[in-house]
Amino acid sequence: MKILVAIKRVVDHNVRIRVRPDGTGVETSGVRMSMNPFCKHAVEAAVQLSEAGQGDEIVIVSIGPKAANDVILTALAMGAHRGILIETDAELETLAIAKLLAKVVAEESPDLVLLGKQAVDDDSNHVGQMLAALTNRPQATFASVIKLVGQSLEVTREVDSGTETVSIPLPAIVTADLRLNTPRNAALPMVMKARSKPLAVRPAAEFGVGLAPRLIIEKISPPAERMAGKTVGSTSELAAYIASEISQMEAL
Repeated sequence: MKILVAIKRVVDHNVRIRVRPDGTGVETSGVRMSMNPFCKHAVEAAVQLSEAGQGDEIVIVSIGPKAANDVILTALAMGAHRGILIETDAELETLAIAKLLAKVVAEESPDLVLLGKQAVDDDSNHVGQMLAALTNRPQATFASVIKLVGQSLEVTREVDSGTETVSIPLPAIVTADLRLNTPRNAALPMVMKARSKPLAVRPAAEFGVGLAPRLIIEKISPPAERMAGKTVGSTSELAAYIASEISQMEAL
């Protein structure tokens, strides 16, 4: 089974997000970047399938600037076999990303495509579903368990009421949730070995996909600062404080 894993380079989840002073987006200059956490779970799932003898080749694909090579190398160090960087400095919308990935799927013909369920920079949760529609493949989103059963996948997925288990035929698209596994930290020898693995860099223009934005972002602003809390000494004091606040609100 050939597995394609799409990953994204985002602001590291341990970094405090800052909005640019002009409100045009999130500040990324001089900020530590890393692989999107959900994508890391997708890579780990692919490696585990390979280690179980159920995956012959793992191909990593990422879309972004030249610097996105670092997250591909991380995935290769985790156990993937080769990587593809679709290079562009443009800030792409989710539909353009899905269309580029659909081109790669058409070229590579993977049996399984794994993605993180969403990216922590915009939380769009679009690409997996769009890719399934563009490639006409069955999909299972928010996966917390993946099992290969013959020529099908048995996927347990997170839903509002808990979990549900679905069976989908291959080839398929699956998006990974955080409960799917615990991603490994690659040891130094694997990091060094990753640098010798194939990594193709291809310009986004080569794929013939329109990348012009369809949406206009007028302004991005940080959430309002939370007011400091107040400590009270007793239940009666709390009740009096709440009553006072309500009175003040009614007076406005």
